[in-house]
Amino acid sequence: MPMLDPRYYVPTGGSSFFAPMWGRWYGQGGLRGPPTANIPGLEGPPPGHPARRAMELYDLAQVAPSTEERRARFREILDLAAENTWSISIATPPPGLAVVKDGFHNVPVRGLVGYYSMTPGNMGMETFYWDHSNDPSGVAAQVRESLLHPSLLPRSAESRAQSAASGPALPPWLGWVLTLAAFAALLALAVRYPFVGRRLLTLVPTLLFISVIVFTIVQLPPGDFITSKTVEIELSGEPNAEAQLANLRETFRFDEPAWKQYAHWMGFAWFGSFDPADAGLLQGNLGRSMESNLPVNEILGDRIVLTFVISLLTILFTWVIAIPIGIYSAVRPYTLGDYALTLLGFVGMSVPPFLFALVLMYLSGEYFGISVSGLFSLRYAADPTWSWGKVVDLLQHVWVAVIVLGVGSTAVMVRVMRANLLDELKKPYVVAARAKGVRPLKLLLKYPVRIALNPFVSGLAVLFPQLISGGAIVALVLSLPTIGPMLMLSLLNEDTYFAASMLMVLSVLGAIGTLLSDLLLLWLDPRIRFGGKYEG
Repeated sequence: MPMLDPRYYVPTGGSSFFAPMWGRWYGQGGLRGPPTANIPGLEGPPPGHPARRAMELYDLAQVAPSTEERRARFREILDLAAENTWSISIATPPPGLAVVKDGFHNVPVRGLVGYYSMTPGNMGMETFYWDHSNDPSGVAAQVRESLLHPSLLPRSAESRAQSAASGPALPPWLGWVLTLAAFAALLALAVRYPFVGRRLLTLVPTLLFISVIVFTIVQLPPGDFITSKTVEIELSGEPNAEAQLANLRETFRFDEPAWKQYAHWMGFAWFGSFDPADAGLLQGNLGRSMESNLPVNEILGDRIVLTFVISLLTILFTWVIAIPIGIYSAVRPYTLGDYALTLLGFVGMSVPPFLFALVLMYLSGEYFGISVSGLFSLRYAADPTWSWGKVVDLLQHVWVAVIVLGVGSTAVMVRVMRANLLDELKKPYVVAARAKGVRPLKLLLKYPVRIALNPFVSGLAVLFPQLISGGAIVALVLSLPTIGPMLMLSLLNEDTYFAASMLMVLSVLGAIGTLLSDLLLLWLDPRIRFGGKYEG
């Protein structure tokens, strides 16, 4: 059998393993002739050579329309391999040493090393163990459950079993109790203050109208998920392509008109049947992802909670920094401190958050040797359960995301607070209070600051969705497990129900922000509590 010429092999990185030059040429796309294959010293097998014919057959097998044709191509490749020896490097490398840390046991003294044997697959890695495991209890329970029941439990039941094994779960009635308590509190506020009642009455039709707009906009672009999936399945050459496409059309109701798809997504049919299969957005079911065929609730997991926590902490950070600076700039206008803070504010508004994140990551890694990406350390990143230690670990890492997302909005709010307070300080009631001898600090905090906070607080309504949608690139840069990157991915993949559900989550957060701002205005401004009537 003819051997390959050794001159067609090139060394890789000083290793004793030699990579074939022809293989590298093929890997660079040599059969298609791109510029990347024209590297000096890199050439492919000559036309008519068995190795070139094997490469051509492999390309044909990848795009074969049927399983029979694909198998026929591979039989030709095996026939060529039977007549030729496609190997080199028959020398045995010298033994290599491996260091095992103290406390790590059951590692064999000798083990085989090799790429094709998937080192160290022959060493029984599943029997290795530590004296004292560093994994959280939730991870250990998840691994134990997957080993004992690898395929017997469905996904939802498996998740429940893991949660039960890792620790006591919250009683199912607790969520209903908290929901009813919140509803009762809002109802009491609505009865006492008609201002809140009007807001609550307009909230429901507003969200319904937004849901119609969201579902329509998501379906407006040309093409759909089925079209792109059809091309993907046809290129893969799967024999059951038609069955898969038919299953997708039936599962996601592509053959039904758009209004029926919308009604199913919203869950209107559930009110007539009370069937869990008819549950939709109104029942807390965010739908099913077309890309992964998994429930959106299951894919998101803790992402919604983490997104809400980051947004809330960012708003608190913005207020804590912006209010004192805005007050100082308004009380001491056109001073050196005011000019310096104004310059910092303009810089904060001008620098994009993702650029600030990149600079912060570079400086922390280059000069301090620490990584500021992510929300958890390695110990808690894979822990499926929540504990006090995981909460503390989150608070130790979340400040980076809060600062990056909050710098721009803080700079804007400083300017808003300064402008509002400057207008209030020039009004006659402030001059009259000063003439009567009211102490400056009491006068400032009791009247002008409270009035200046009205437009400041009303901006809370747009901060929640703005931090999520505008922070998607920041989340990608900092590897944050939030819903922003998933929203971008679902829009790119034309995953209708996933994208529409995510956009509705943003709308609900905006509605929650509006309600919170209304309640804060109710507390700040007595004119709102009195229904616009003045009582002096």
